[in-house]
Amino acid sequence: MKTSTITIQIDLDEDKVPQQINWSATDSTADTMQPAKSMMVAFWDGADKSALRIDLWTKEMMVDEMADFYYQTLMGMADTYLRATQQQELTEDMKTFARGFLKKFKATQVEQ
Repeated sequence: MKTSTITIQIDLDEDKVPQQINWSATDSTADTMQPAKSMMVAFWDGADKSALRIDLWTKEMMVDEMADFYYQTLMGMADTYLRATQQQELTEDMKTFARGFLKKFKATQVEQ
């Protein structure tokens, strides 16, 4: 069996706020750790039937970037759900929500 390792390095300020997020993976083509402004990691605990999550972002993450990040994450989650379940209608509902989310966010930016 092959093993792949993902490493995440978080540099924190004195208040324990993420200053920098870097990651690497043994199966990546990148030679060095890659920077990121935000991350979401989720694990499923089958025994407790609950999701365990880590959501972090740096001070440099702008609000419009966060909206794009959420939109792309929601769309990706919908695609993953479709591959896992073949539930086309529920997948389209999730994508409709994601598109509406981004549209509403953009509308709030025009108002400001």
